[in-house]
Amino acid sequence: MEKQKLIKKFILPVIMWLLFETIAVTLWLTMDNIFYLVNFSYIGTSIATGFLLFGLKYKHARRVAQFLVGTYMFVYLGLISNENMQIEGFWYYLFTGVFEAATIHYAVAKIFGPLFFGRGWCGFACWTAMVLDLLPYKIPQQPRKKWGFIRYITFAISFIFVCSLFLANVNNMERIMFWSFLVGNFLYYLTGIILAFALKDNRAFCKYICPVTIFLKPMSYFSLMRIKCDENKCVSCGKCKKACPMDVDITDNSRKRKNGTECILCLECVKACPKNAL
Repeated sequence: MEKQKLIKKFILPVIMWLLFETIAVTLWLTMDNIFYLVNFSYIGTSIATGFLLFGLKYKHARRVAQFLVGTYMFVYLGLISNENMQIEGFWYYLFTGVFEAATIHYAVAKIFGPLFFGRGWCGFACWTAMVLDLLPYKIPQQPRKKWGFIRYITFAISFIFVCSLFLANVNNMERIMFWSFLVGNFLYYLTGIILAFALKDNRAFCKYICPVTIFLKPMSYFSLMRIKCDENKCVSCGKCKKACPMDVDITDNSRKRKNGTECILCLECVKACPKNAL
């Protein structure tokens, strides 16, 4: 029995590592650029480490993965390599017909990847969330607002902003993209922190403002990796629902469960369950 439990702790980390390693090797060989091997191997290893530490019951397991991936994406790729990894960078590279940097990142992590691991990016790798999750309101203190429409506005603004630059034939576009990365991240952090304290909810920015969720939500509905409830073990204590930062009804195993596409695989519900039903 103990041996089976030990094996289960390694299954998910190994699956995640193999998934990212497959992506890393495939992109390395097809793009003939070893950067992709190093990049996705590092990200996959970091996320797998987070899952492994969680299985070993280390309480800051997810935060380790968040900071390993988040600081790498923000500091190295963003600040040092001058790559705009925000949604504006995705539009920019897409419009220029360059399939690298932000376009590959979005394809893997936020467009097609969620078919396999849902919104795990939001829980284990987002550099905005890695800061917001340090704030004091880890459990929402207020009912969820009906403000989800705002994310579509920010999505449209980012698209129109980049389109306008191309239509105006602006010079020095790459420099503008770098500064938009800096300004955009500053605004994200500022807005996220203000909302967290105003609504007593660390993840308010993710629920109402973040434009990236427009990509994440549709695919995550069909995600292969989902948290499920063993109804034979569940005692309906409600602790999992209370612990969920995204207000997901995790006891409902259907894909139509309340706020189902909001699940970020943070595993807070799993930690809170007294019967190991999740």
